[in-house]
Amino acid sequence: MEAIAKGLWGLADIHEENGEINKTIKCLEAICKSQVSFLPIIEIKTRLRIATLLLKHTHNINHAKSHLERSQLLLKSIPSCFDLKCKTFSLLRHCYHLIGDISKQKQIVDKGLKLVDCSGNDVYVKLWGCNFYSQLANTLVVDGDFGNGIHALERGFICAAQIYSPELQMFFASSMFQVHLMQWSDTNLVESAVQKCNEVWDLIPADRKQHCDGLFLYTELLHTFYRLRICDYKTASQHVDRLDAAMKRNLQQTQLIQELTTELNMINQRLSRSDLQYRESLALHQKQNQLQEQLRHVTRPIGTESLEPSYSTNPRQVGDKLELAPPPIDGEWLPKGAVYALVDLMAVIVGRPKGQFKECGRRIQSGLSVIQGELTKLGITDGTREKEMQHSSIWTAGVYLILLMQFLENKVAVDLTRSEFVEAQGALIQMRNWVARFPTILQGCESVFQMLRGQYAHSLGCYNEAAFHFIEASKLAESKSMRVMCHIYAAVSYICIGDAESSSQALDLIGPVYSIVDTFVGVREKTGVLFAYGLLLMKQHNLQEARVRLATGLRIAHQHLGNIQLVSQYLTILGSLALTLHDSGQAREILKSSLTLAKTLYDIPTQIWVLSVLTALYQEVGERGNEMENAEYEKKKTEDLKRRLADARTSIHHIELIEKVKLEVEQLHEVDMKRASAGPPIRTDLDIPESVGFMTPSPVPSSRLVDIDVVRRGKKKM
Repeated sequence: MEAIAKGLWGLADIHEENGEINKTIKCLEAICKSQVSFLPIIEIKTRLRIATLLLKHTHNINHAKSHLERSQLLLKSIPSCFDLKCKTFSLLRHCYHLIGDISKQKQIVDKGLKLVDCSGNDVYVKLWGCNFYSQLANTLVVDGDFGNGIHALERGFICAAQIYSPELQMFFASSMFQVHLMQWSDTNLVESAVQKCNEVWDLIPADRKQHCDGLFLYTELLHTFYRLRICDYKTASQHVDRLDAAMKRNLQQTQLIQELTTELNMINQRLSRSDLQYRESLALHQKQNQLQEQLRHVTRPIGTESLEPSYSTNPRQVGDKLELAPPPIDGEWLPKGAVYALVDLMAVIVGRPKGQFKECGRRIQSGLSVIQGELTKLGITDGTREKEMQHSSIWTAGVYLILLMQFLENKVAVDLTRSEFVEAQGALIQMRNWVARFPTILQGCESVFQMLRGQYAHSLGCYNEAAFHFIEASKLAESKSMRVMCHIYAAVSYICIGDAESSSQALDLIGPVYSIVDTFVGVREKTGVLFAYGLLLMKQHNLQEARVRLATGLRIAHQHLGNIQLVSQYLTILGSLALTLHDSGQAREILKSSLTLAKTLYDIPTQIWVLSVLTALYQEVGERGNEMENAEYEKKKTEDLKRRLADARTSIHHIELIEKVKLEVEQLHEVDMKRASAGPPIRTDLDIPESVGFMTPSPVPSSRLVDIDVVRRGKKKM
């Protein structure tokens, strides 16, 4: 019977090499369905291979799960078979993971850890221990148990240290860093996690770091998230540069693998010919050996020099993903395409506040292209809806869909800054359609979409509608930071309305934020509330106090955020204040700086705002020539803005986007799609701040915010 099993295994190998997976599985299932019993070990190995094939090539999780559960049952009566038991436990946990069964995941991992604890201290035993600690941590974090998740990772780190594997230690250190970023209960703990990662990375020998692209990209992305969270954009830019270099290197390696594989296949084809001469055959075999050795070198997973292939539990082959850890850990954080897209996204988020719109546009298109390609591979096309998806692809699709929304969010921000209102409409409609088609997966993106509707309405001068959407976005927001930023945006819109009641509503929103602003990580909320508070003080004619608040906000924004649009708007308001306070020299200097920044951003509304104040300045100091020239330039810009506004307002989507109606989506209660239940934890904002900054407070001159002339006339009467 053993000979029959080997024959069927060999036939399955041939079918698998030819890509005939159905025939491969049928050959293997012939052993399981045989009327004559095979040895339990043969049946177990066969079922493990079937399950691996099913997980790799199909969506039939339940079929794979039944084979693994049968293997587990057979293994109970066998006292040895440590490796087979560990493989079975690990793959079973993967199945439970895909169907979102947290309870069974914990049970099966607990069995694996108990087996490891009583199996000695050999290297391969410790490696399996690391695998199960990693799986346990993932399960606990998905379940919201961050404390025990970190504890499991710490135990995994100790296990990796015991077998002197710095790569594996780095995997656990980075995983702890990610969990601390997600939880962020204590800034000191997050900083310690950052330092730990740096220390462990230095332990990896330089010649082995070249095989750690996946681990390096993972850690650098976490560093970037951290720096963005604390508003250290300068250091974040340095990490993005490293990410770019690593991604380029990995792309080159992938291309090399493809070229070597293609050449090897051609050699194999020629060797299969029956009419080969001896010398030609010998030369081809030598070339074949060379190519195989080159492939082994470039595709060797990290830390696998002394491991047998049998230890791998990953249902995919080496080379199609970015490895984080050696087998038997299935150490992928995100699919390779998602990591590439995420690097592009980080470049956009770092570059957009600096006004690097050309590069941002290129990166947005690059990221969207990668995502669309990956979604197509998953069977998600223009007409696909959430309820039609295979359950096993929910998490992977969710990663790409969330990234897609992030890119569209940044596209809207760039388009609104450049007064490309029709383009912004198009991106917003795309976001709306994606949320409507995938309501459960993208539930966390509803608040961002609602907030962007507010940004769009504000940019079009529809301040009542903008305030409505900002308030609704704050109700939907998952994070405290997002809620606060939406309240600040709403306050600015109320201030732009200009009446006493609206100013009172703005104060009601700003006051509570101002009292707690120092409790936030980073300075984004602080610069925002100082901006809004300064505008409100101006509206209340408290100019000296407004000047103090705005100057403080400007200093913080310039030193930490590097957001030149926000800096330009701060400068414009301060220039207006200086003029009102009859400090024309300072006003001129400030306003010219602001105009330069606004031109850099192609920010037409802010340019008009600055020009209107400059015209008033030239009029006050009697520079008739400059006044006429400035007024003419202002008129030209105003006509350009009016044309753009008219194009947007006549669009069929304008009313739909600004109207005071929340987005209504169908909720699929019958499908359990708890976010992250089928994969590594990922938030809708990827643990980085929301990427949309302040739009211009008003697309018309600053008199809509504060009637500077009225204030000046009042002083003269006094």
